Amino acid sequence: MADRSGGDEAVSTTADRESTDDPDADPHPSDADPLPDDIDAGVDEEVKRRLREAYLNDEENVLIVTRVRSVGDRVVVEMRPPHGDATHTERFDAPRDGSLAESEAFLDFLDAAGVSPLDVDELVGARVPATYDPDEGWRVDPAYRAGSAAGGGNRFADAREWLWTYRTWLLAALLVGGELAFVAVVILVYA
Repeated sequence: MADRSGGDEAVSTTADRESTDDPDADPHPSDADPLPDDIDAGVDEEVKRRLREAYLNDEENVLIVTRVRSVGDRVVVEMRPPHGDATHTERFDAPRDGSLAESEAFLDFLDAAGVSPLDVDELVGARVPATYDPDEGWRVDPAYRAGSAAGGGNRFADAREWLWTYRTWLLAALLVGGELAFVAVVILVYA
């Protein structure tokens, strides 16, 4: 780097300072320095512990699908947590008589996992949100299934349920709106 006054000035870099210092006095060796032969080059236990703890915290409420199989007239989905050997099994009605309507819960499960019924092989390895209860064991989150229905899986049923819930308010709005429309027509005709 040149001085603005026109004179050349030498700039000291970190490498220059390190080369002039005594290497034995530096408590932190450079990453580029070779390791001495008497040091074990394995992974530090502290690093292992921190990574394991972070992984378990991040994957605390997840099950991974490990197997999908047919048992009689049911589809059995086997899952396990990413950090353990415990397994959890969900059972769904399998399609019979060539209709997917018979296995709506399984279709919701596939939809929530982002898997097409034509690509069920992709379900193995999918991560499913779940909760663990010490008394009951693993449970697939109901919010997971509700999220799939809200995503468009069953809009007609949701609309029908909404209409039925608010039927009284809708009737009142229709009556008041009809009366207001009648008054507006009378005013326009006779004004």
